Amino acid sequence: MAQLILNHLSKDFGSGKSPGNGRPAVADVSLTLRRQGFLALLGPSGCGKTTVLRMIAGFEQPSDGSISYGERRLSDAGGALPPEKRNMAMVFQSYALWPHMTVAQNVGYPLKVRGISGAQWQKRVGEALSLVKLTELAERRPAALSGGQRQRVALARCLVTQPDVVLLDEPLANLDQHLRKAMEETFRTFHERSGATMVYVTHDQAEAMALATDVAVMSEGRLLQVAPPAEIYARPEGRVVGGLIGRGSILRLPLAENGDRQLGWPVLRASLGSRDGVPVGPLADVLVRPEHVHRGTDGVLMRVLSSVFEGERFALDLALPDGQRLKAFSSVAIAEGQTAPFVIAGGWRL
Repeated sequence: MAQLILNHLSKDFGSGKSPGNGRPAVADVSLTLRRQGFLALLGPSGCGKTTVLRMIAGFEQPSDGSISYGERRLSDAGGALPPEKRNMAMVFQSYALWPHMTVAQNVGYPLKVRGISGAQWQKRVGEALSLVKLTELAERRPAALSGGQRQRVALARCLVTQPDVVLLDEPLANLDQHLRKAMEETFRTFHERSGATMVYVTHDQAEAMALATDVAVMSEGRLLQVAPPAEIYARPEGRVVGGLIGRGSILRLPLAENGDRQLGWPVLRASLGSRDGVPVGPLADVLVRPEHVHRGTDGVLMRVLSSVFEGERFALDLALPDGQRLKAFSSVAIAEGQTAPFVIAGGWRL
């Protein structure tokens, strides 16, 4: 099965650096995505994820490294296959629909460019519209559609060309929260039925975790970690990844240098200056998820700085004895300013 392969991919803009920040836009990114995989490129604005996507699409040429799909070299520093010869499709944040065309004409436009018409054109456009549940809107124009419907038209336009790879550049950024959740299900269905490899750029870690088979976290042009969502949530590599994924808190705690990375309450309690000490060492970064913090009689006293009701639970902001802050969840209200014992059931050394 063909794989999309990025091999030591780099991109510099102008005099070897990207504008204004003194570093390459993308630096030495290597990853392999199997056919029919769904990769989310996750990171803050300016981290290089969109530049990676544009290089895969053929809109930018690498300064170094290469991009291949199976045995076919798509681009390297010496040359690049034009976008129209890569059998890829791209969905933009802005939808990029022709306002004077109907929904069906927009979806079928790539087929028209390829010289496909008549019954075959009708069949493939009909199948694509059916998949995204827009058959009854085929004769409408984009101005008469909602944001979510326009996004589904853009997806159908991708599907109609039967691409090997679909590239999505923050496609849900312009939708409200309700539509974003509905579109996530559409993307999952699209991925299952299309058989395409998908690369999805987002700064929203909840989207990445909900949709992707693998998440690649980027920061300052570099790839920090690639792993399935459950693994990257449970075992992030480093402070940046730990801070981007989930709603955890990163504490600085004295720990033995050669200890386990998975930490239980006895070790954490000792590192917080409680009883039954264990050997301690230099300060280490420890990620604690809010779902691992709960009230308990053998806990450490912490002060509740804030308590916010989120519907099914309360989100707490706690102050540890040394002043560090910790997020927690509670099924019952706890008054702000109250001091209570809390247990940290688990943590992960970054």
